[in-house]
Amino acid sequence: MKLGAEREVKLGAWGGFRLPDLNGVLGGMTAGPATTRTLTAAYYDTADLRLARWGITVRHRDADGSGWTVKLPQGDGGPALVRREVSFEGGAARIPTGVVDLLRAYVRHTPLQGVARLRTHRTGVELLDAEGRVVAEVVDDEVSVLHGARMTARFREVEVELRDTAAPELLDAVVDKLRQAGTGKPDPTPKLVRALGARALEPPELAPIEVDGGSSTLDAIRSALTGSVSRMLAHDPGVRIGEHPKDVHQLRVGTRRLRSDLRTFQPVLDEEWLQPLRGELKWLADELGGVRDADVLEARLSRQADELPGDDGAGLAPFLRKLAEEREVARVHVRDAMASDRYADLFDRLVSGASSPPIVRHADTPARETLAELVNRPWKRLRKAVDELSSDPEPDDLHRVRILSKRVRYAAEAAAPVAGGQAGKFAEAVAGVQGVLGDLQDASVAEGWLRQAARDAPAPQALVAGELISIQRAEARQSQGAWPAAWKQVDRKKLRAWLG
Repeated sequence: MKLGAEREVKLGAWGGFRLPDLNGVLGGMTAGPATTRTLTAAYYDTADLRLARWGITVRHRDADGSGWTVKLPQGDGGPALVRREVSFEGGAARIPTGVVDLLRAYVRHTPLQGVARLRTHRTGVELLDAEGRVVAEVVDDEVSVLHGARMTARFREVEVELRDTAAPELLDAVVDKLRQAGTGKPDPTPKLVRALGARALEPPELAPIEVDGGSSTLDAIRSALTGSVSRMLAHDPGVRIGEHPKDVHQLRVGTRRLRSDLRTFQPVLDEEWLQPLRGELKWLADELGGVRDADVLEARLSRQADELPGDDGAGLAPFLRKLAEEREVARVHVRDAMASDRYADLFDRLVSGASSPPIVRHADTPARETLAELVNRPWKRLRKAVDELSSDPEPDDLHRVRILSKRVRYAAEAAAPVAGGQAGKFAEAVAGVQGVLGDLQDASVAEGWLRQAARDAPAPQALVAGELISIQRAEARQSQGAWPAAWKQVDRKKLRAWLG
């Protein structure tokens, strides 16, 4: 498996168009000689074009040696289409296991099949900066859509693909030059989608659902569940690739938010559907927890190394190596879990449930009436837990307040599009409590891990562990001192008036 990123702009072109001279398009820029080649690619998807509707493509191409390539959407790049590219070796006869595993959450138990074959006659030039480095490629593609040996459609487009070393202003300069030469406006539509037509332009399995003060309870619940499941789907491939810790974090956040939403909506959902699903989500959250906890602890200890006296920071290295080993063991467990039928079954249930949640009451009731009552339930539990705290609360009691704060925050965020700005501000204030108490919990976890790791360590490492434990305690005291002020902001009558 090889990783890369694609940042390109596509522009429509018509008969008679010719690539303009791009020498000097930006100061010091030169264009290499034009080259031509013919590329034939086979594209794969489910029968319902599930991947294309999510903006994902799976392609096999032999001629340029690229083999199998999966392209995943990676964010908003303005006019540029930004995608993460994952390449796999293998011939056309069989889809590599790695391709199917990477897309498991999307395809689940549905097989991939050939959906299109494209032949592209490509004329291109490379753009080189003043140092002679290739910083972009501009290609003119004449694309034929094939059915067997027969051509069923043709289209033409110009692509500008940028390298990471390209100057920020290069894209606009090249696009302006191409527009002057006769191309259309930038159009992010991938070749495959243009070839497949209207079916590939249909909404994904879980299209975002916009809600407002007039929406029904059913639509509000669908909107909240769809948002969480979509977040989980978007970050699932990144967890499998293992390139960025943020993917594990976001998949776990989506899982936790979904569990919280299901708890909030419990009074109006079918209990027989709800309870097993919450159990499976807990299983997934626990599997992800080992990797995420290691990421958080590594970032925390690395930050605190600068606070150690003298050269003691160098003694942190053995602890970071131990932490990396623990993380890798946890990653193996996560990969095994995500490759299982249990995981695919879970996502089948999540997609189905988010599309049509089994509501047993108040489905058509205005969401504004239902959600305030539903948010009030976790809010009352949170206030009761705070009221029962002693003047010098134990860490476990504050940890419970943090968990309850998270549930209230997620519930208020689910209600905010319907209930309005006050619900959003309330959620932000609760997030402040959650954040302060989260820092306290992180300090407690770090201290416990350091004590265990230093148990049989040589004296120099034990010294560093002791110094780091002192830092954890200092930061814990700071969080304990800060949380009452954060709570006061939440408990203001004006801020929680929307709850009734």
